[in-house]
Amino acid sequence: MTATAATLFAGWRAWARLAAIAGALVLANAIAAGAAEPYPTRPIRLVVGFLAGGPTDIPARFIADRLTTQLGQKVYVENKPGAGGMIALNDVLAQPRDGYTLQFCTYFDAINTLLYKNVSYKLSDIAPVALVSKYYYLMALAKSVPVDTFDQFISYAKAHPGDILYGTVGAGSTQELVAHELEKTAGIRMTKVPFKGANVITQEMLAGRIHFQVAPPIAVGPFYRSGELKVLASTSPQRLKSFPDVPTLTERGFSLAPFGWLGVCAGAGTPKSIVDLLNRHIVSITRSDDYRNFLEKAGNIPASTTPEEFGRVVVQTVEEAAPYIREFHMQIE
Repeated sequence: MTATAATLFAGWRAWARLAAIAGALVLANAIAAGAAEPYPTRPIRLVVGFLAGGPTDIPARFIADRLTTQLGQKVYVENKPGAGGMIALNDVLAQPRDGYTLQFCTYFDAINTLLYKNVSYKLSDIAPVALVSKYYYLMALAKSVPVDTFDQFISYAKAHPGDILYGTVGAGSTQELVAHELEKTAGIRMTKVPFKGANVITQEMLAGRIHFQVAPPIAVGPFYRSGELKVLASTSPQRLKSFPDVPTLTERGFSLAPFGWLGVCAGAGTPKSIVDLLNRHIVSITRSDDYRNFLEKAGNIPASTTPEEFGRVVVQTVEEAAPYIREFHMQIE
């Protein structure tokens, strides 16, 4: 090989090596770009396990509306009521874990793992994204019951065992646990009537067909303020700012202060980057004045957490509910 040919061959080999390296870099960048595809690039479902217009649905739509603005993609609410939220959760868990199907989860999703012997999911199947609200309960009474105070109600219920019809949402709900505990500690007996949503119970109370409900403030507060329903007590440790004239159960001698919660969840295995992104946006919403005013007016308490903090709330819910479910023999086949 001549000197000139050798020089040309060496140059060609150097060029080939550079081309190969450049090609590898292009391929690596393409793979990385594909793996880190921007999220979201299409609409997101937020599945609610209860009826439209109820105390779970209303905050969900507030969050979905604000998320739509922040993410630049439509976040739409889809109601799938039934089985204490399990129909909704099973739907979410059946979808790809890619952040495009989320659940507006509630304490039901935690309690159901205790309540049903053959529940279709484990607590570890749920990926908490952000807690958005906590709330204590109001004890609401229909106008058709001829009493006005908590003490009068207890006396009336003792004199009419089984005549008080109380509405509940889902077997093992906190509302039902509170009603059972009230029956036990006060020595009264009521009759349970199950419904799919708190807003349906409220309508039945307004009609006088259901007498009593342990309900989130957002469900019964407006009707209390309008004089269409009575509120006897709250389960909060102190009187709620939105209902300063409503006594607590603690004031009436009952050591019972359960609370419910609402949040956004995904299926376990959803990429952490997506969970963290959603958390940042949701927290910015729940810390806003608009959201705080919206919730506090309704009697709920705004919440802002990390996914890890929300996960601890979920576990705490199970731990606190377990003894009640055992005591009242509420487990279902």
